[in-house]
Amino acid sequence: MALTLHYHPLSSYCHKVLIALDELGIEVDKRLLNLGDPAERSAFLELWPTGKMPLLVDDGRVVPETSIAIEYLQRYSQHRLIPDEADAALDVRLWDRLFDLYVMTPMQARTSDLLRPEADRDPINVAEANAKLLMAYGMIDHQLAGRTWVTGEAFTLADCAAAPSLFYAVTYVAPPPELRHLAAYVERLMARPSVARTIEQAKPFFKYYPGRAGLAKRFYDPATA
Repeated sequence: MALTLHYHPLSSYCHKVLIALDELGIEVDKRLLNLGDPAERSAFLELWPTGKMPLLVDDGRVVPETSIAIEYLQRYSQHRLIPDEADAALDVRLWDRLFDLYVMTPMQARTSDLLRPEADRDPINVAEANAKLLMAYGMIDHQLAGRTWVTGEAFTLADCAAAPSLFYAVTYVAPPPELRHLAAYVERLMARPSVARTIEQAKPFFKYYPGRAGLAKRFYDPATA
C-alpha cells in the first residue's frame, strides 16, 4: 500500500477525508497542495483534470471524489464507515449526499461570493444559499431526534461529511435556537477526536478563511492569529 493524499488543511472536503482516515486508522503520505503555484497546479491537473481536491492516489491509481475515496480506503481497515448491511449502507450514503449537496454546496457558495470583488457579489445567490442552509438545518434536526449520530449510534461516512460542512456553514448562517438536536450534534461532532484533530491542524490557516468572522473564538482568535 502506497497511499498519497493531495490536500489542503483549510478545505472542507479535505477535512471529510482526513476525518475518515483518522477514524479508519490509516496512515497516508499527505501532500499539501498549493493550486496558486502554476507548476504545482499543472502537475495536479495532469493527475486529475477537474483540479478538485482532495485527491487520493494509491500506488499510481487515482481515486477522486471524497465519498468514493473513503469507500476505497475502507478496504484497508477493519473499521466500517459504511455498514455492510444493505439498507443501513443506503441510509449512510443518502445522508452523505445530503450533507454534500445541501450543506457543503451552499456553504461554499457563500465562501465563493466573499472571494469576489465587492462589486461582483451576488446578493440573490447569497440569499438562496442561506435559504438552502436553513432548510437543511431543519431536515437534519428532525433526523437526529433519538440518534447520537446522523444515521444511528455508529459514526459513519455521513458524519464525516457532516462535520466540516456544518463547521463552516454555521459561520455564515447560525442554526435557529429551537433546533436543539442539531446544536447538540454539532457539539458532539466538534468533540469527536478525529474531528478535533482535523480542526486543530487547520487552525494556522483559518486567518485565510473568508468567513473567519463567524468562527467561534475557541477555533480562531484574531488577536492571536
